[in-house]
Amino acid sequence: MEYVDLKDNINLEKLRKPAEMIKEGKIVIFPTETVYGIGTNGFKGDSIKKIYELKKRDFNKPISLLVNSIDMIQTVAKDITDLEYALINRFCPGPFTIILKKKKEVPDILTANGDTVGIRMPDSLIAKTLIDYSGVPIATPSANISGKPSGTSVDNIMKDFKDSVDCIIDNGESKLGIASTIVKVENEKPIILREGSIKKDEIFDFVNNYNKRKD
Repeated sequence: MEYVDLKDNINLEKLRKPAEMIKEGKIVIFPTETVYGIGTNGFKGDSIKKIYELKKRDFNKPISLLVNSIDMIQTVAKDITDLEYALINRFCPGPFTIILKKKKEVPDILTANGDTVGIRMPDSLIAKTLIDYSGVPIATPSANISGKPSGTSVDNIMKDFKDSVDCIIDNGESKLGIASTIVKVENEKPIILREGSIKKDEIFDFVNNYNKRKD
């Protein structure tokens, strides 16, 4: 296993090898601004299956994709509405996941055979650089065994994954330590599927103001 120490100094050149690993479909644990994630190439179904197995995650629970831009969102999602774009522009990058209609290129295993996919644009230099360098959306659930608390430091994560992943990137304690807020738009209204550090009132207020401007 590769260990990349970025606790005291974020040297982005050290991320080139982990990014190449991700592109190849290997498994990398890395920090985001919310919690640590365990990620791989979002287009490689076999690698995504391995993440499910490592986490002991139910295959009926979808995994989200981390992306670095609107352009990358458009490679994995379709029929994006004006309101969905408005929410993306307002809350991304950040601890915000939006559920969108998926394109056929997205493996069914990632979405539990559903027709939607969760998309998040992280506000984390390390996570964003991994996406930039790998050139692919990264399938990334939190780095924990399902049912256990989300991993917020490598010390906790090592116990469960040190012998089973290809690389761990250590950047100390997570900045927020709380998972992202998950939102789905139905009938032009936001549905909060999980409330994280972005509170539901903030989202509802934004949508109400958006609708007033539109009217």
